[in-house]
Amino acid sequence: MRLLFIRFSSIGDIVFTTPAIRCAKQQLPGVQIHFLTKSSMKAVTEANPHIDHFHYFDNNLASIIESLKQLNFDYIIDLHNNFRTYKIKKALGVPALTYKKLSVQKFLLTKLHLNFMPQRHISERCVDTLASLGVVNDGKGLDYFVPDTVQLKAASIPTAHQAGYIALVIGASFSTKKLPIKKLQELCSQLKYPVILVGGKEDVAEGEQVAKIDPVKVYNASGKFNLHESALLIKNAKTVISHDTGFLYVACAYHKKTVAIWGATSPALQVAPYYPNTLEEQSEMYYNAIVPGLSCQPCSNYGTNKCPQGHFACMQLQHIESIAAKANYYFTTSN
Repeated sequence: MRLLFIRFSSIGDIVFTTPAIRCAKQQLPGVQIHFLTKSSMKAVTEANPHIDHFHYFDNNLASIIESLKQLNFDYIIDLHNNFRTYKIKKALGVPALTYKKLSVQKFLLTKLHLNFMPQRHISERCVDTLASLGVVNDGKGLDYFVPDTVQLKAASIPTAHQAGYIALVIGASFSTKKLPIKKLQELCSQLKYPVILVGGKEDVAEGEQVAKIDPVKVYNASGKFNLHESALLIKNAKTVISHDTGFLYVACAYHKKTVAIWGATSPALQVAPYYPNTLEEQSEMYYNAIVPGLSCQPCSNYGTNKCPQGHFACMQLQHIESIAAKANYYFTTSN
């Protein structure tokens, strides 16, 4: 059997698909797994041992369709479910199993604040897409793999951090998913242990402002490491604090205790930190930092550049003391 999995982006959403890929590979005898994603997302899956063949998409949809037609897939597993994947499925003309996006339920939750979402995590619903093939969730959680050729040298981080640190992921795809700089500074001042700020090149300037509150305790790694190296920073951390962004779920894949900070989005969208069911009680592996009682939260599936209400209460009212206390506790109780 030859299966084509499709998920174009983003980092977190692709990590969410890994249980479905793993379960299909391990439960379907002789199956050949192909995976189609954007070229910009290559690093997220390139080391995944459960994927046999990779296909990458830029802007030429016709070209990728023609190359895929030559492979005679038995099924398309559409875990993105948008107009582009519809065109691919129609062009290839083979049976397709399509992930249910629950667009109506998400609209009701984010716009009218009526919660009709199923109490089932997005990763579990990805596995559910394969139910007709007899694939079931193995309960082993998320995957993230780094190529063996990628190493994080000890000299890459300050000596003061090599005995243990808290990884603080400061970036996010939209502003309403991020703590303001003053809140990040306040958080770092209340953390008792060395801190490494994890982010991309776009986060360098903000990271510098955060780190200046204590340049010895807080190391700004933003923009200094590629995706895999940043994943290793997460893997080597004692615990991880993160906004709702891809590295939050990379931390889950490495079984790190996490503090998830929620703004425009919400775990009610069934995107909470997710762990293997063989670990201790999952609720003891993470803490959701979310301002209680906000009638406007969540306001978006993915976040926005500005608060629709103008007050940004979901982040401005975050209780920094509780976030710091939980992270400090996780640091002392982590392996």
